[in-house]
Amino acid sequence: MLIVRNRRSRTTAAAALTATALLAGTIQLAAAPASAAPAAPAAIKDKVLVIGLDGANLDRIKAANAPHLKRLMAEGLTASSTLYSSPMAATSSGPGWSTIATGVWPDKHGVKDNSFAGKQFGTYPDFLTRAEQANPSLNTYAAADWEPIASADAGGPIFSPAVDKRLGLKGDANGYGVEDPKIAAAAADELRNGNPDASFVYFGEIDIAGHNSGPGSQAYLDAIARSDRHIGTVLNAVTSRATYAQENWKILVTTDHGHKDGGGHGGSTIKERGTFVIAKGAGIPAGSVRHDIRLVDVAATALKQVGVPTAGLDGVPLDSPDSDAFDTVRGSLQARADETAVPAGVQGWTHTAPAGWSVDNSAMGTGGVTEWRGWSFTTDEFWTQAQRDQWRELNVRGRDVFAVADSDEWDDKANSGKFDSTLVSPKYPVTGGTSRTLRFQTHYRHEAGQTAQVLVSYGGGAPQLVKTFTADATAQPQSIALNVPAGVSDVQVRFRYAGTNNWFWAVDDVRLG
Repeated sequence: MLIVRNRRSRTTAAAALTATALLAGTIQLAAAPASAAPAAPAAIKDKVLVIGLDGANLDRIKAANAPHLKRLMAEGLTASSTLYSSPMAATSSGPGWSTIATGVWPDKHGVKDNSFAGKQFGTYPDFLTRAEQANPSLNTYAAADWEPIASADAGGPIFSPAVDKRLGLKGDANGYGVEDPKIAAAAADELRNGNPDASFVYFGEIDIAGHNSGPGSQAYLDAIARSDRHIGTVLNAVTSRATYAQENWKILVTTDHGHKDGGGHGGSTIKERGTFVIAKGAGIPAGSVRHDIRLVDVAATALKQVGVPTAGLDGVPLDSPDSDAFDTVRGSLQARADETAVPAGVQGWTHTAPAGWSVDNSAMGTGGVTEWRGWSFTTDEFWTQAQRDQWRELNVRGRDVFAVADSDEWDDKANSGKFDSTLVSPKYPVTGGTSRTLRFQTHYRHEAGQTAQVLVSYGGGAPQLVKTFTADATAQPQSIALNVPAGVSDVQVRFRYAGTNNWFWAVDDVRLG
């Protein structure tokens, strides 16, 4: 049988001659040279998909029939986290999704509630828009049925018209059960048959179940199960792509806020402030759990995945190493001693300092609340529940374990003297005659009568004052230039806080760079 594989045109005579010669066996088909190099493998293409679940509580996801979400957790990373509260922003969808999309906190993106008044999306655009601005060849996609996310209605859009393709449907109290399946089907078609490099897909039904029935209800669990099936549809579309074997996908799932036990959100309870990030992809250890991740890290991770710089964001990519010394004391955290407002099972404070650090309480008064007798090391979950709505919830740039001096809480139990405690760093090696920069995150609430000072000792000399806080500095990064004298080989930093039933000072991520 003669099979013609080459369909290029030939003359009839040539074709006849070739056929006759082949049949006669007088023409030999040339074999490929043995030394021919194999074809180069196709380049791996990095892609990212962010899935948003409105109003989803992580503990209820773990209790629900949610095999796709649980498989992502088993094969990747799970991280619980917490939000701000007023006056920075309400725990509502406008600030929540704006924070996720932009990678910065509300004090930058400007959205404090669902009115979107004061939004600064031109300065802090969503991650899909930022990707388009950095590399217009990237394909971007967003699909959502809460209108402000992908359409101009109700104060939006969060994801701007610069995004290559946006699908915005109208969901409401009765519509998400209808619209979420449409979002899943449309997103699955785009992810399977299109070529998006960076995508955001939103489902809203869980939030409505939280409002109507509370997160403890079967209706809430059922809504999670239905949303999980939508996630399965979307994930199956990704793995069914014809080019999937040549692609490196990172999948992230997150939420904009939680729900209090009776349902609803907007306030400062730990349940309303509760969020999470679930992530799967190359470099993410299977079954891993982390405590240092914040909601702003979603955008940073998505951008890095598609090769876009993350400078200027509050978020950091998930693969950035956690080198904060304070986080090393997590294993020493204890349950409450005197703080009865904190649930008994929360392990969240210690006086054990990290290696190389110390606390000087030589001027500290006696008595007072045990947890806050001098500088302590604590977590947001523990510290904010000690007393809500006094701005402790605004410490959004602190991560995992941080240091706190809190004269207000210390004074809630009988004491004598005043709160006067100094946190002392290790000795950092330096070269004399050079300049170094002291950086740290601070969350300071000021009141007359208290002092907050940063002092530096060069080569073991007397501590020198380099910074005094005289006004609120809530959730702010600090940068202090230090001129190291000639002949000095080390620098030591002190954080001294003194007060009497005043407010507090939180410090985190201290670095000398």
